[in-house]
Amino acid sequence: MGRPVAVTALAVGVALGGATSASAAESTSASAAASAATRLGPYGYGAVKLGMSAKQAQKTGKIVKKLAGEGCSGWDLKAHPTGKDRVGLFISKKLGVAAIFGFKGVRTPEGVGIGSTLKQLKKVYPRLRTAASGFPVAAVPGNSKASYYFLLRHGKVYELALTLNNQDCFN
Repeated sequence: MGRPVAVTALAVGVALGGATSASAAESTSASAAASAATRLGPYGYGAVKLGMSAKQAQKTGKIVKKLAGEGCSGWDLKAHPTGKDRVGLFISKKLGVAAIFGFKGVRTPEGVGIGSTLKQLKKVYPRLRTAASGFPVAAVPGNSKASYYFLLRHGKVYELALTLNNQDCFN
């Protein structure tokens, strides 16, 4: 996601014409902060990290419980509530935060998000494989304990998830 941030910072600087290096640096910092707020991976989403216990994840103040479960419970990110019969993340009693699902506007650090094409997935993740479930799966760059799962419709991503490789909550 570094390239869009740089382009945004460049565009802001050009639009302002006489921007000083200090104001350009502030624009870059603001753009970087905004992009971090919509980044899923490599370790989690914002303060919510893969492997955190339910207690640790609750202490972030960023999640709300939706579904109780014996082995896993379903939660939502407060800032991105899901609809009925859906959850934004699963927390395993054994593994902690096991999966975080993407939402409109979120992207991986490599720039993949809802609306990305299969061609883009293959370019960004050259070792993309197909899971037994039939979903494209990519190893998460920088986190050997995690994978990205993608659901495609008509060749485009309509859902994505950051998961622990050994997650025990679904499929």
